[in-house]
Amino acid sequence: MNILLKSAKIIDKDNEVLHLKTRDIHIKNGVIAKIAAKIEPESKTQVIKHKNLHVSIGWFDSSVSFGEPGYEERETIENGLRTAALSGFTDVILNPSTHPSPDSSSDIVYLKSAATGLATNLYPLGNLTMKADGIDLAELYDMKNAGAVGFYDYKLPMTNANLLKVALQYVQNFDGLVYSFPLDTKIAGKGIVNEGEVSTKLGLKGIPTLAEELQIARDLFILEYTGGKLHIPTISTANSVKLIADAKKKGLNVSCSVAIHNLVYTDSVLEEFDSIYKVMPPLRTKKDTKALLKGLKDGTIDFVTSDHTPMNIEEKRVEFDNASNGTIGLESAFGSLNQLLDIETVITLLSKGRERYGLKSPEITEGEAACLTLFNPNETYVFTEKHIESTSKNSMFIGAELKGRVYSTINNNQHIKND
Repeated sequence: MNILLKSAKIIDKDNEVLHLKTRDIHIKNGVIAKIAAKIEPESKTQVIKHKNLHVSIGWFDSSVSFGEPGYEERETIENGLRTAALSGFTDVILNPSTHPSPDSSSDIVYLKSAATGLATNLYPLGNLTMKADGIDLAELYDMKNAGAVGFYDYKLPMTNANLLKVALQYVQNFDGLVYSFPLDTKIAGKGIVNEGEVSTKLGLKGIPTLAEELQIARDLFILEYTGGKLHIPTISTANSVKLIADAKKKGLNVSCSVAIHNLVYTDSVLEEFDSIYKVMPPLRTKKDTKALLKGLKDGTIDFVTSDHTPMNIEEKRVEFDNASNGTIGLESAFGSLNQLLDIETVITLLSKGRERYGLKSPEITEGEAACLTLFNPNETYVFTEKHIESTSKNSMFIGAELKGRVYSTINNNQHIKND
């Protein structure tokens, strides 16, 4: 690799010297060789020029699902990581949503080996319990040594409070990160959408916000008792933000994330009974989206995620009650978030979170490995199926007007370019 980025505006709030400066960046053999106001290209140097070119450190997504192994028809690891790269992401955390789901060191080794040599780095989560059945803890220590960055029974709440207590105590021996999905199944019952005016009007069984908040309150009490590191993925309600803010004020080691679609859409879109909008946690109300955005801005919510969840067409194009939860979101993540917040905040949110998983954050500095996302923050367009690189096409953003285009990513001495 020998490329020269010309007149790239750098967005990097942590870099006081280069933030908001326009510079040429010379990359040789995957390493940033030089950053200067003007660099003349050497022979055999590929010069990259784009309209309104901006550059940041490569983006990070803490909640991505593919399909391999078991559901390769939804998405393979190879194509999933290619999709991530084309969407601006150089590092992703892979959910344990496969069949079988990973609960041993050999499972983690398989996932990591399947991603070897690709531009986007994959960091797998392992099951918290064996077969994600909530009965016995999985091989947490062995999976950590094999490369698992956290432990999660994907989208399944830990109903056994004592088991969560034991897990939080046990992982402190090796600095493990425990996930707990925020849902009390007894309160949620057979609900499939947010409980409120819309669910009543449509005659759909509702999930009250209490189902999320009660579980979070329980988990935070346990964390306060045990210590350890807890992550609460994809919160969706205003009161959840308050509960976590209060816990952080107490000094508890807790983090949380929010799915971008829970920031963009409310349950009002359900009036057409389109199952593309069926997700877990469900789309909530305008009050909730406002509180979630405020929580992002003040740091209560640690990071955003696409919560990318490929599903076969036959799993979505059925009656609403029977449809599977989930939407893909990698390809639309930047363009949708960029409609809501200023570009500096957007890039900060898309770049942060690695440290929570023990990963080093890249830097835009001479001598450092090039881990970059190239983009135009101002281009607007209507998102259509042609913008989808995933094998599955279940995106709730089809037809939405988005703002911002990813040109390419540079990572692991590879340059992955959009057409």
